[in-house]
Amino acid sequence: MSPTGPAASDFPALSAQGQVTFLGAGPGDPGLLTLRAVEALASADVLVAEPDVLDVVRSHAREGVSTPELTLVDVSSTSAGVPVLRDAANLVMEAAKGGRRVVRAVAGDPGLDGDAGAEMLACAAAGVPFEVVPGIANAVGVPAYAGVPLRDAQGADVRFVDARTASDRCWSEVGASDATAVVSTTLDSVAAAAGELVSAGRKPDTPLTVTIAGTTTRQRTWTATLGTIAQTLKQAKVLPSPEGHRPVIAVVGERSSAAQRDQLAWFESKPLFGWRVLVPRTKEQAASLSDQLRSYGAVPHEVPTIAVEPPRTPQQMERAVKGLVTGRYEWIAFTSVNAVKAVREKFEEYGLDARAFAGIKVAAVGEQTAAALIDFGVKPDLVPSGEQSAAGLLEDWPPYDPVFDPIDRVFLPRADIATETLVAGLIELGWEVDDVTAYRTVRASPPPADTREAIKGGGFDAVLFTSSSTVRNLVGIAGKPHNVTVIACIGPATAKTAEEHGLRVDVLSPEPSVHKLAEALAAFGAQRRDAAKEAGDPVTRPSERRPGARRRRTTT
Repeated sequence: MSPTGPAASDFPALSAQGQVTFLGAGPGDPGLLTLRAVEALASADVLVAEPDVLDVVRSHAREGVSTPELTLVDVSSTSAGVPVLRDAANLVMEAAKGGRRVVRAVAGDPGLDGDAGAEMLACAAAGVPFEVVPGIANAVGVPAYAGVPLRDAQGADVRFVDARTASDRCWSEVGASDATAVVSTTLDSVAAAAGELVSAGRKPDTPLTVTIAGTTTRQRTWTATLGTIAQTLKQAKVLPSPEGHRPVIAVVGERSSAAQRDQLAWFESKPLFGWRVLVPRTKEQAASLSDQLRSYGAVPHEVPTIAVEPPRTPQQMERAVKGLVTGRYEWIAFTSVNAVKAVREKFEEYGLDARAFAGIKVAAVGEQTAAALIDFGVKPDLVPSGEQSAAGLLEDWPPYDPVFDPIDRVFLPRADIATETLVAGLIELGWEVDDVTAYRTVRASPPPADTREAIKGGGFDAVLFTSSSTVRNLVGIAGKPHNVTVIACIGPATAKTAEEHGLRVDVLSPEPSVHKLAEALAAFGAQRRDAAKEAGDPVTRPSERRPGARRRRTTT
């Protein structure tokens, strides 16, 4: 049936001209992008983004999207030392008139932050269609992450002030009121803004919070009053600083009091807040683990220590996969995600899919291996009920029964360096095992020089070792972690290897699971934070105690 609606050629103006989406990228946390923003980014041909939000939005754009660089005016030529972007409107208009879909991404919200309005007017004047995707404004998102609610059950006026452009009348009106004032300013201008409010009638003892790098893991908040904020920043050695031009959000009013914020500061009180955690795995392997670490406030950094390569002689693997189809096996046992990947690639090479597993029982060690099989379209018949290891699998594996098992053979695709525990155990249970090398593991290439320096120089707060080989390989390709770095190991064997390499093990997972290991590290971080608060010490990250300082031993 042919379509009866109008064709694109019926609208020559629209088909020849692109469109523009003005998109709010939020205050900095990538998780605050809206669903509509992600959809718009996925269909963009051109992405014009401010430098401080480019990394936030680029990961959602399709591969090959054009990202022209915006020109910055010299910082010294602008008032308040804030860089000004130029050429954005020209870039947007040029791309849109060329028939492309343009996303213009700004920090915060297009209507409240920045100067997107002028660019929208330019589009309207030129007849370029555009839309607006709102974002979480800096003045709203940052206080929420700092634990400072702007309103309460009684309700209150909230006034938003941009200190860079505020007039005397604006300061007078806000100073004479009891409204909660949310002031956008810079770090070295906070005291001046506080002075304006006091001069206009606010009491010097009015509570005040100042937050820098809000909603990111670099966030830091200071609590003071209008009269003491200058002294507070000086005592904290925040000012004077070459970074004084950095933007901050200050909240003035009773809801920013120190007592209330101590209870509501949910973000900065996360157990691993701001910790740089080294994860010696590939991005694909570490995806769920890195997400878990982020939920604790950490900044994961993946460094592959092992590279996976095909077996040197693929014939054995090819025969085994063909045996799956011809009914040679009763069981197939997967002990790793890499084994699943190796078999899946062979299937695709032969034009097979998950239906080839029909009639074959499937076993998997570990939740990630099981998840990889489910993604392939195969639901495992057997996953260890106890310890997620080869030994745990053997505890649940049924012995061979010639009455109920028509075939006595098991296909075991695995790494070239795998142990013999599973093979020996299956043979003892009466099964014949085709132990097949599905892939080889080799030491990965060294990470970049700055990563190696951070590892050896104490730039990381913690490192998670998930196997003995990750210990040996990381030390081999990057050097031994600094003594201030918290060492977390997945089990006793891995911990022993770490100690043999001169490392002190601080955290030991209660179970051989990467997620339990992350939980144990978070518990360690929470205990460390609580101990600092109880002692009246500032909460610091392990890396902030370098260079040379030896950390006190803490047990969990």
